[in-house]
Amino acid sequence: MGTEEAWPGCSPEEPMSIGQLHAWAQAALRESIPDAWVQGEISDLSRPSSGHCYLTLKDAEHQVRAVVWRSSAARIAFDLRDGQEVLCYGRLDIYAPRGTYQLVIQKMQPLGIGPLQLAFKQLHAKLEKEGLFAASRKKELPAFPRRIGLVTSPTGAAAHDFLEVLRRRWRGVHVILIPARVQGEGAAEEIERGICLAQRIQPSLDILVVGRGGGSMEDLWCFNEERVVRAIAACSIPTVSAVGHEIDVTLADLAADVRALTPTEAAERILPDANELMSRLVESHHRLNRSVLRRVQEAKQHLRLLAERPILKDPMEQIQLRRQRVDDLQDRMERYWSVRLERARSPIDRLAGQLAALNPLEVFRRGYSVVRRQDNQQVVDTIGSAKEGMAIEVLLRDGRLMASVDQVDAKSLLREWNERLSSTDLP
Repeated sequence: MGTEEAWPGCSPEEPMSIGQLHAWAQAALRESIPDAWVQGEISDLSRPSSGHCYLTLKDAEHQVRAVVWRSSAARIAFDLRDGQEVLCYGRLDIYAPRGTYQLVIQKMQPLGIGPLQLAFKQLHAKLEKEGLFAASRKKELPAFPRRIGLVTSPTGAAAHDFLEVLRRRWRGVHVILIPARVQGEGAAEEIERGICLAQRIQPSLDILVVGRGGGSMEDLWCFNEERVVRAIAACSIPTVSAVGHEIDVTLADLAADVRALTPTEAAERILPDANELMSRLVESHHRLNRSVLRRVQEAKQHLRLLAERPILKDPMEQIQLRRQRVDDLQDRMERYWSVRLERARSPIDRLAGQLAALNPLEVFRRGYSVVRRQDNQQVVDTIGSAKEGMAIEVLLRDGRLMASVDQVDAKSLLREWNERLSSTDLP
């Protein structure tokens, strides 16, 4: 036997295992292809907790999977991001579990923005300036849609997942599948045509879902095409973008009224969960019953308290008590004011007595009179102010007398009374 016959896989009797095949290919790659510098655009960047970086390097027509081990990633001095144009140094290797080759990157240098990312940014700026992404133009989704349109590939997993979630969450919904390619050449035209067709369906649709499952940036690029974005923005039906790529945001996501991360999430967002809603209704029913029963018990307790009040048990007795109270208050008021009037009358009587004592008419009643001169009405109250022949006027209680002075006697009245008293024999 020669050397070739000793090598595994050279004959049917000694086949090569898959692991041996991978090892043979890996050795061949390492021997025949040296480490090299490769230029490309980063896509599908992933950073798991292990610290390694997994990505795709691509150009306009080709792509290759790549990995940066944690030790090499720690030496990269800039942040990696999708759409970034980079220059990588590494070697080709076989990833045995899947039987695919990948580029193991050891060094990396930034070059700028890749052509796809540049096209994305330029179109985004253009459409944003036109207001296609403005929040003010977005429509609200109906709470309970009955007719739903779905623009996607009929053979993809997105349609199956979407319908399965709808069936599980809510029954009685009519779904119209509008087939369209969602990847590759001509996909954008078919998606645009599907959106236009959905608006002509009668009876009209309540919601239109446009999307597909996950994929690379290149796979999803049709949802960044201008014609698709404009068709979604101009759609008269509330639209949901369900492009299955959680990392990247497509322009279709920005133009749609609602963005869902996946078709499955789109189904969850546009329809409520019937079981959850039923549970909430049952719980609301129980809360309402408990609330009503509590209010009834509170009302009964309030009525019992009211029934125990004296005014309601015997209203006439309370009226009589109130009447008695009024009579008592009236009697107290009369006594109070009687005392107050009596107290107020005493000083008035004293003042009246004083005024009466000062009243000149009272002097006239006791027999006294007032003498005045007729010429000037001056009172003649002393002997010195009177002269013989003087015309005088005597004021009495009931009139006046006109007289004249015939004689002036200077003997005082007090002296006369004293003489009389002295001449009178007293016991």
